Amino acid sequence: MPLEWIALGLAFSYLALLFLLAAWGDRRAEQKRSLINSSVVYSLSIAVYCTAWTFYGSVGRAVEAGPSFLLIYLGPTLAMLLGWMLFRKMIRIARAQRITSIADFISARYGKSATLGVLVTLIAVVGIMPYIALQLKAIAVSHAVLTHYPQAPDLNASEIFWQDHSFWIAAVLALFIILFGTRHLDASERHEGMVVAIAFESLIKLVAFLAVGLFVLFGLFHGPRDLFTQAAAVPDLVSALGLAAVPGQALGWVGLLLLSALAFITLPRQFQVLVVENVDEDHLRRATWMFPLYLVAINLLVIPIALAGVLLSGSSFGADRFVLTLPLSADLAALPLLVFIGGLSAATGMVIVETIALSTMVSNQLVMPWLLRWKWLHLDPERDLSRWILGVRRVAILLILLLGYLYHALIGESYSLVTIGLVSFAAAAQFAPALLIGLYWAGANAKGAAWGLIGGFLVWAYTLLLPGFVQSGWLNTQLIELGPWGISWLKPYALFGLEGWDIYTHALFWSLLFNIGLLVGLSLFTRASRLEHTQAALFTQALRPQVMQTPLWLGQTSRQEIEQLLRRYLGQRATHQVLASVETTAQSNAASPQLITAAEQALTGALGSASARVLINSVVRGEALDLEAVLSILDTTSQALEYTRRLEQKSAELTQTSDALRAANERLRELDRLKDEFVAMVSHELRTPLTSIRAFAEILRDTQQIESAKKQQFLEVIVKESARLSRLIEEILDLARLESGRLQLNRQPLDLVLVCQDASAAITQLYQERGIQLQLQLPSSPCPILGDSDRLQQVLINLLDNASKFAQQQVLVTLTPTTSQFTLEVEDDGPGISDVEKEKVFEKFHQIQAQQGRQGRPKGSGLGLPISRGIVQHHGGHLSVTAAPTLHGACFQLRLPRLSEQADLAQLANPSSN
Repeated sequence: MPLEWIALGLAFSYLALLFLLAAWGDRRAEQKRSLINSSVVYSLSIAVYCTAWTFYGSVGRAVEAGPSFLLIYLGPTLAMLLGWMLFRKMIRIARAQRITSIADFISARYGKSATLGVLVTLIAVVGIMPYIALQLKAIAVSHAVLTHYPQAPDLNASEIFWQDHSFWIAAVLALFIILFGTRHLDASERHEGMVVAIAFESLIKLVAFLAVGLFVLFGLFHGPRDLFTQAAAVPDLVSALGLAAVPGQALGWVGLLLLSALAFITLPRQFQVLVVENVDEDHLRRATWMFPLYLVAINLLVIPIALAGVLLSGSSFGADRFVLTLPLSADLAALPLLVFIGGLSAATGMVIVETIALSTMVSNQLVMPWLLRWKWLHLDPERDLSRWILGVRRVAILLILLLGYLYHALIGESYSLVTIGLVSFAAAAQFAPALLIGLYWAGANAKGAAWGLIGGFLVWAYTLLLPGFVQSGWLNTQLIELGPWGISWLKPYALFGLEGWDIYTHALFWSLLFNIGLLVGLSLFTRASRLEHTQAALFTQALRPQVMQTPLWLGQTSRQEIEQLLRRYLGQRATHQVLASVETTAQSNAASPQLITAAEQALTGALGSASARVLINSVVRGEALDLEAVLSILDTTSQALEYTRRLEQKSAELTQTSDALRAANERLRELDRLKDEFVAMVSHELRTPLTSIRAFAEILRDTQQIESAKKQQFLEVIVKESARLSRLIEEILDLARLESGRLQLNRQPLDLVLVCQDASAAITQLYQERGIQLQLQLPSSPCPILGDSDRLQQVLINLLDNASKFAQQQVLVTLTPTTSQFTLEVEDDGPGISDVEKEKVFEKFHQIQAQQGRQGRPKGSGLGLPISRGIVQHHGGHLSVTAAPTLHGACFQLRLPRLSEQADLAQLANPSSN
């Protein structure tokens, strides 16, 4: 079988597979099991941006203009990464107002202007038609190369149209679009089958392109190093693919980057998949990184294919075909067919979506407004026009594809694939000022937007479209070389004497300058209508959730009139859905504002916003809400939201205050309990010596005859208990002074070594009586501090006394200097202190259980350690308890700052500040 018939059979089989996928997607949608409710499918559908221009033309662009081809994909990447809030806003507006196309979006923003809808549609048809022709050209060229290689293919467009394979491809695509793009009248319903097919095609073209790239690297060469080594040996090739080859240099980079970013936002097919076909705005989250990743993958091997094509062919001629000719040069069979199908996927995906978008625009913005003015159409009010309107849309599909084919046949040969694509990009970029400025500036009006579009389009046509006819031989070349009538400053590629720029940056600059200048200038000096003000408020504040839920009609009409209008233009099924979507409990026959708004939105989805406005006005008596009413509703809602926010804030503050009060109350209860315990403990501690003193004093008073030895014993007890009582009272007073901050310290420079020696000398006798060995490890050099010698000795004596009570044989005192402080450790070889008790020992009157120390050892008052910690803190130090590092018992660690490191001597001199 000839290769030509194999390729044709494979192409039409592939298109048949698309039919099956689309039918499956629609069937799943009818079963409420949508396939497009997936962020992955949504992201792949956005990849319809990568057309035959990408599949074939990127290699051609790389050979012709170096790495500038990357800017065509860097622009959309930045738009997705940085502009996701813009797309979210557009999606929310389109969903609320049932917008079906970019023409309808711009028309609705500017007061549902029919004039603007017509302008945008005409510009889109004229500007995008070369792009559709590009896809048909790519299909024809790839088939011719596949079937005639290695001979040069005969691409003469003068052959009879029924012998042209691209004509039949266009016919099959028209059938596909009619079946799966116009099944229902409401164009705002998702074309689920079509989206599934587009996502599948995105995978096919990616796989095919990567297959070619890998074959080039590892089939024709021995890996990337071999390829780049051979390319580096050809200086002309390196320079041709270097940065110096970028047209316009830095300005060319900026211009092409801006052009691709704006085109990504404004191309009708991108608006269709990004906005109209979106089922969940949260799908944007994955699309913001998955779509750029797709662009990276499909462009990763463009440079290797371009280098290999030039190296192996010895020429840059026909670089658009390298993707196909390289596998053919290796006498492969399957890979060239895969490449052909990949290119077919790239081309047909774009044609399908673009044609659906353009046919909706043509039907809603051009045909329907004209038909609604045709009196014959309104003679029979009961006539169902829904199928007739569907027929209009289907005829529009056929006409669009026919125009695309004619452009391909008559003019398409004068431009390369990339050139045609960039011309269409610049045309679509003319929608950007009206779209983007209108989304954020409420002052933009319809008159400014209309004249801006006209001015920008005329400049685009003069600087890009007209030279295309010159290069096709339709016009004299002197128009480009000398300018019209020899006026050099009117040359299309050097308008007003601006020379040295690449043609696309040049055209973009002048067209946007005229476009934005007219839009802003006329908007500032002309007045907008009430409806324009209303729509401007709705669009600019669309991200406020209450905005799109505001009913905009206060007019009066009956439910029957609304139902009759909907049935006539939408059909019985769609009418029932609209009526069911608006629940009503009213007994009257009057249509509610919500029903009128829903009816207008439904008609907008089928006929466009301008036509829907005309039809609703024909049955509703009264006006829609004006700007003041809308803003009043929004302000009231905003105030309610602000009051709610403030109430929530006050509630949170009250909760925090309540928690703080509850904690304070608990603290007061705890303090009250501690006070009671303190009073009870003080009473107990004072009563014990007093009881002993009183008992022995009464014995001495009441017993006249008592032995001298016994009498002396009783007197010693009284003296001892009196001393104990005095000591206890002094400790209680010290504690009170510490807690009130009234403890007076006689601060002066001291040597901590001498303080330790004096304290140990004072308690030596006690250690000897208890049979405990006291060992000192003190540094030989002085340890200067600022403190009260008596108070610090009081602390050390208390620590040494406590240590002797619990030590078995030995107590070790260690003084260690550091850079900023001195660390004094008093450790014993006793049983130690548990983790639970380590902080409790510093509580008032708390004493460790007696069994931890030796039986018979005297107990203290339980105030020594709290007083000691307070004294140390008043010296700027810290007292804590740890495990003994040497004797493995308890270790009390005292840290005091060096004299030279006193941070603030005035603060140390004023203990009340601590």
